Amino acid sequence: MQTDRNNMNFEILAPAGSMESLIAGVRSGANAVYLGGKAFNARRNAGNFDNDELCSAVKYCHARGVKVYLTLNILISDDEWELAYDTVKTALEAGVDAFIVQDIGVAKMIRDHFPTARIHGSTQMSIMSPSGAKFAEKMGFSRIVLPREMSLDEIREIRESTDLELEMFVHGALCMCVSGQCYLSSVIGSRSGNRGLCAQPCRLPFSAKNDKNDYALSLKDLSLVEHLGELEGITSLKIEGRMKRPEYVSASVSAIKKAINHTYTDNDGILLRSVFSRSGFTDGYLTGKLGADMFGTRQKEDVVSAKNVLKEISHTYDNENPLLPIDLHFICKKDKPAKLVASALEKTVEITGDVPEIAINKPMTVESLTDRLSKLGATQFYADNISIELDEGLILPASKINDMRRRAVEKISLEDERIITALPLKRIKKIDKKSKKPLLTASFRSADQIPNKHPFDIVFIPADSSLDDFVDNRAGVVLPRGMFGIENELKKTLVKLKNAGVTKALCTNIGNYMLASELGFEVYGDFGLNVYNSQSANIIENPIVSFELSLDKANRINAKNIGIIVYGKIPLMLTRNCPVKSSIGCFECGKKGRLSDRKGYEFEVLCSKYPCVEILNTHPIYMLDRLNEVKADFLHFSFSTENVKDVENIIKLYNSGEKPSFKYTRGLYQRGTL
Repeated sequence: MQTDRNNMNFEILAPAGSMESLIAGVRSGANAVYLGGKAFNARRNAGNFDNDELCSAVKYCHARGVKVYLTLNILISDDEWELAYDTVKTALEAGVDAFIVQDIGVAKMIRDHFPTARIHGSTQMSIMSPSGAKFAEKMGFSRIVLPREMSLDEIREIRESTDLELEMFVHGALCMCVSGQCYLSSVIGSRSGNRGLCAQPCRLPFSAKNDKNDYALSLKDLSLVEHLGELEGITSLKIEGRMKRPEYVSASVSAIKKAINHTYTDNDGILLRSVFSRSGFTDGYLTGKLGADMFGTRQKEDVVSAKNVLKEISHTYDNENPLLPIDLHFICKKDKPAKLVASALEKTVEITGDVPEIAINKPMTVESLTDRLSKLGATQFYADNISIELDEGLILPASKINDMRRRAVEKISLEDERIITALPLKRIKKIDKKSKKPLLTASFRSADQIPNKHPFDIVFIPADSSLDDFVDNRAGVVLPRGMFGIENELKKTLVKLKNAGVTKALCTNIGNYMLASELGFEVYGDFGLNVYNSQSANIIENPIVSFELSLDKANRINAKNIGIIVYGKIPLMLTRNCPVKSSIGCFECGKKGRLSDRKGYEFEVLCSKYPCVEILNTHPIYMLDRLNEVKADFLHFSFSTENVKDVENIIKLYNSGEKPSFKYTRGLYQRGTL
């Protein structure tokens, strides 16, 4: 085991999809829990908590020194704004300690209306670079949750660049796609992961070699329990699993707590795997060992192992565990009421009892009082320091002392009254726009795709294109969506392009958006920024709004200069672990990789010199015959695998307004997402 023997001071953050799971996590030693309300969280199919249950959960946790973070980690539409505001206000009144947020518009709403609220940036924000952390800092976040796909060196790079608290997943399920960048579930079945309803189609058969029993998008579960000593500078260790059983939560928390205390053994690892795994665990992203060994599915033996241990684990949190220290100071003087001063949870309370009597037979002693006061029974406390001031020859009934101790525990467990600042909700004023013909913008994967004649007002090509390509096409730059470990290299490239006269940048990630802005580019926000509402659209310059919006909602976004994708094969996944390379290897792929699903549909897999690949939808979005329905300031064409003749054909179709001869989709513009 590689765990460093130095002191490890981490917050253990447990998932709570139900009150049973919350109790299991707290009694097993969690320092904080994260949970969702009945709306606006990324696990809408979990049990979750209504307002009364949330109040009870917060009281239970705070009485045990445990923090509560509420998940608001989905994209929110304009017509949900009042409910989102009320959700935040109610949660603050209940005593929630922080909000985990994906949508930058929601973050701004919280910051503007609830100035004392703490905001944590969800891993759904895809913050994978120092500039991404800087953007979060500027937005008023106090913590960010790092992507699961990061190596140790990449984590250190962010740690050294920011004073924000860093939270990272150390145990639980791994998505194939970078969080916040997966559209597979929404495009296939309208159940969006960015809206909390992912149907996990990636766990179904996908193959790079036409094998219907292949699961090329299913990764093993993550477990970094044996690497905690290497996670220097991390504040919080997060466990995935709000859809999991209480026994799973308990076992995961216990294992991490043991690892922190240097008591974790191989037997604990066997137990952890038995509770839940998919052919075992992986640490491939952290260690940089990507490839076939990271993939796995839930096997029959995994299920059998779980049945054998679940009952055993459940008994470990049947009763209250005394996890919190309490200091007790007992004062018993002649002719004066006894007093008990208790200190715990950063609070001190004083309890007054009866006046002691003169003992006839057996007076109280310091030893007998210490023994009596230390019997804290089935509470969350254990006696840490007990001090006694006692005059000789006095007696108090044991029942009276017990009552004082009980009242002290009850009083110190009570929630302090909270005063919150809640400013009235303000909406963005309607922006009046002059009716004009929308501009046309287009992004290409290569300058070779660009025809000599085209109608595009702005053209974007990749950052690794030649300077001649930029100059010849008067092009802006498309920045890579996968920013893992490449920021310094990308910054040098952008400085060269700026000096060569390139002025515009199509930004695909919150980090490169921040980087390009600081370097003075005119920035455009691509779909990967997930602009889903008017508030977000007023934070991002020139945003291409999310294609997960219905066309009606996209048209009603209230911002200055918005774009809508009207043509393009949408990347359904951005993944760091190439499923084709892991299956058949790069040589056989020849940069023409494809995945097929169980129904025979094929999905192209695009390579990149940057540390991610993209999996494209089978058919392109096509709206060129219905442009009269699109209300946007600019119309965006996203070209990927098309050659120059294909592009010329798309331009002809744009000019004619006809339906194409090839298969296409209206995407989510018609269906919307749930």
